Amino acid sequence: MSTKLWTINDLADHLGVPVNTLYQWRTKGYGPQGRRIGKYVRYRPQDVHAWVEQQGAA
Repeated sequence: MSTKLWTINDLADHLGVPVNTLYQWRTKGYGPQGRRIGKYVRYRPQDVHAWVEQQGAA
């Protein structure tokens, strides 16, 4: 795998939203799909970009 997975901080920086907002979204099932890697949640950049594109179509 050549693409680095994003942390919650990476995602917050990319989307320009607070980390706490991302945690709230995650508990509500909203936002880009995260993957649990051990005790950590990581995001694939392509999943984030796809989610952002879907928001524009809504």
